[in-house]
Amino acid sequence: MVRQGTSGKNGSKPKGTPGRKAGRPPLKAVYRRRRLFVGLVLLLVASVALGGFAAVSGAMRSSEQASSTERNGSEAQSAKPDAEPSASATPSTPATPTCDQGLVTVSASTDKAAYAAGETPLLSLKVTNGGKVACEVNLGTSQMEYTVTSGSDRIFSSVDCQAESSDLVKTIAPGQSETANFPWQRNRSVPGCGAVSAKPGAGGAYYMFVARLGTKSSTKAVFQLL
Repeated sequence: MVRQGTSGKNGSKPKGTPGRKAGRPPLKAVYRRRRLFVGLVLLLVASVALGGFAAVSGAMRSSEQASSTERNGSEAQSAKPDAEPSASATPSTPATPTCDQGLVTVSASTDKAAYAAGETPLLSLKVTNGGKVACEVNLGTSQMEYTVTSGSDRIFSSVDCQAESSDLVKTIAPGQSETANFPWQRNRSVPGCGAVSAKPGAGGAYYMFVARLGTKSSTKAVFQLL
């Protein structure tokens, strides 16, 4: 005879552990795995947060260092002088010295030895640099005088009726000369440019011309008025 299994009340199957289905793991293991998962998530979030904070802190430190470097560079730039002398700048040329009067020679000459009636004598003043370097000489009317005499008679001076004078600076090389000419109108003059009615004599009379430049005077140049 076959034995029938024992059944519960009203023929139902025996019950297992309450709240648990057959084949499923215990609830404690499930809760433990959930807590572990949550903990891992929190740890990951914390790690990301800490890493981001570290990155932000590093960026802020880099920005502060860059700002400090830029500020220091700007201050150093503003502290530099506005301009520095250039090493390739061309040195200034030294000024030409004034001629030493002891090394200057003044001479007088005329363009002819004798002048016929109506001819105008050309009186020439020549200054020569006897030094070894170029120098400057003032050849202006403020420095020169042309004087004509006949024996002890003062016939003419270029400064007697000179309305105004001027300066004319010339540079003369060593051993070279500069010449200034004055056409004499065969007239007489007196200091202050007073009126003179007399005329210089002709007929073969001899006259002496002396040139002066500054404090230097020439020897006499002799010529005739025919």
